Amino acid sequence: MFAAVAAHAGGPSGGTSKEKPTLVLVHGAFADASSWNPVTQRLQEKGYTVIAPANLLRGIPEDSTYLASLLRSIKGPIVLAGHSYGGEVITEAAADNSNVKALVYINAIVPDVGESFSSLSAKFAAPPLTKALKQVPFTNADGTTGTDVYVQPEKLRQVFAQDLPESQTSIMSATQRPIALSAFADKVTKAAWRTTPVYALIGKQDESINPEMERFGAKRANARKTVEINSSHVSLISHPQKVESLIVDAAEDYMWKYPGRPLFGKRICAPVGEYAGLRRAGGASSHPASPGRPPSATRAPSAAALWPHTAVRL
Repeated sequence: MFAAVAAHAGGPSGGTSKEKPTLVLVHGAFADASSWNPVTQRLQEKGYTVIAPANLLRGIPEDSTYLASLLRSIKGPIVLAGHSYGGEVITEAAADNSNVKALVYINAIVPDVGESFSSLSAKFAAPPLTKALKQVPFTNADGTTGTDVYVQPEKLRQVFAQDLPESQTSIMSATQRPIALSAFADKVTKAAWRTTPVYALIGKQDESINPEMERFGAKRANARKTVEINSSHVSLISHPQKVESLIVDAAEDYMWKYPGRPLFGKRICAPVGEYAGLRRAGGASSHPASPGRPPSATRAPSAAALWPHTAVRL
């Protein structure tokens, strides 16, 4: 369900650091915690404690409450990362937890209070993913019904992970975890990024979330660092070294760089080839089915209504 490894102190020589944070990595829709495996391995090799919990994918109220309870169980500082829909979940879950010292958004949704994925995405051109979804109804034990949303298997590589080999994406399409259709309309009631430093990574070839929407979220949240790379939606799998670098930057900034400093600092956009130059001197180099809420018994709105311009195959 999640992996953890003991952390040791470390950092630039000659300085006094804060406690090394635990890194919590939250996956998004159509995936599970194993999507973080390439990043987790690299972070563990650097001595970080890493927890990659299951995201329920039932909607913001349930998923953020579940994550918030996990965060409360962790002693000491936390750096919290979210991929895709996981960005919505961490935005809500971390809002009342002073132990969360940084938020890292990876190809992610960064909503504000009162916004849902549907309302935010309506401001941008629809990405190709919206024409590759599939609805599957389900029935709960109490007789209530709901609708899950999947990516059509034959289209997953094209709209979700075009920079991975077909041998890998065929497995991803078969093992994908659906998200509840109702999650698209759930509104965020708290926004942790208003009081917590933000770091963001944008995939310039993202076909699942419009990169302009990712840039908008990072800019609005006054991200300390915004890194853009040539990647699909699943940069955490196709470019794990870049994702790991940004998470380590967030952790090391907390430990070494910003004691007593204001929350928000300089925004940095850099191509992949220039990212190594952003790391401060002395920092470690990193380059070389789940339970959920009972859905309403009433008929759920269509995905097209919740996710503008969406074409869903039944």
